[in-house]
Amino acid sequence: MPRLKLTLEYDGTRFVGWQVQPNGPSVQAALEDGLARLLGEQVSVFCAGRTDSGVHAAGQVACFDTPRVLPMKAYVRGLNGLLPDDLAVVSAMEVPEGFDPRRWSRGKRYRYRLSNRATRSPLRRLTHWEVFAPLDVDAMRRAAVHLLGRHDFSAFRAADCQAKHAVREVRSLTVEGQSGDEVSFVVEGTAFLKHMVRNLVGTLVEVGKGRRPEAWVAEVLASRNRKRAGPTAPPQGLVMEEVFYGDGPPPRTPGGSADADEDEG
Repeated sequence: MPRLKLTLEYDGTRFVGWQVQPNGPSVQAALEDGLARLLGEQVSVFCAGRTDSGVHAAGQVACFDTPRVLPMKAYVRGLNGLLPDDLAVVSAMEVPEGFDPRRWSRGKRYRYRLSNRATRSPLRRLTHWEVFAPLDVDAMRRAAVHLLGRHDFSAFRAADCQAKHAVREVRSLTVEGQSGDEVSFVVEGTAFLKHMVRNLVGTLVEVGKGRRPEAWVAEVLASRNRKRAGPTAPPQGLVMEEVFYGDGPPPRTPGGSADADEDEG
C-alpha cells in the first residue's frame, strides 16, 4: 500500500490547531475531509508536529496510506481544489513504507514574526505579535547566544507539556530585522517542547524591552523553572517553516529526535 508524504502550507487563524478537536475546525480534519473526497475513502493522516490554535505553517509534513494509485499532481492540483482557501498542498511524493513524519525528522525550523511599529498594523495583526515599545534588537541577538546548544529546556516548556524529557538541541537562533519595524526570530533545532519557541521569544523580548539584562537568559535556562522565564508569545506570530529529513530515522538519543507524544508551537 503506497505511503504518501504531503508538504502543507496553512493560515492557522481560524483553526483550533492541527489535531482534530470537538471545539472547532482543525487542519487535520480539513485535510482528511479533502482526501476522503479525492480518494473515495477515509484515511488517517499523521503529521511532523502538532501546531496550536492560531499557529501557521509553510512546511508542515503529513503522511497517509492509501490503496489507490494516483499521479502526484492529483495530490497537489486536485486536492487543492477540495481544500479550504487557508490550507494547501505545496508538494507530494511517495515515501518508504516505514516513513514516519515525526520519528524520521532530523530537525525543524520555526520563524516567529513580531511587528515593532509604534502603532498597530491591521495587515499584521493575524500574522505578527505587535509590540509597540522600542526593542533593542542587538541586545536580543546577544542574549540568544545563551540558548544555543544542547540543554535541558524545562524553563521554556508549557506546564502541560507531555514530553518525556526536556533535553533539546537548538542549532541556531537568529534575530533578524530592526527596531521600529518587523523583527523575526528564526529557530532551528532537533525537536521542540510544547510552547518552547514562543517561550524563548517571550523571554528574549523582555531583554529587548530593557526589563532584563542579557545574562538573565542564561540564568533562566540553568534554573529549569518555567516561572523564571518571560511570558509566552502569542500564537499568531509563529510559523513552522521546514522539517528536515535524511534517508531514515535519526539515532534515538535524548534530545536528538522528537518524542512520539510531543507537542510543538
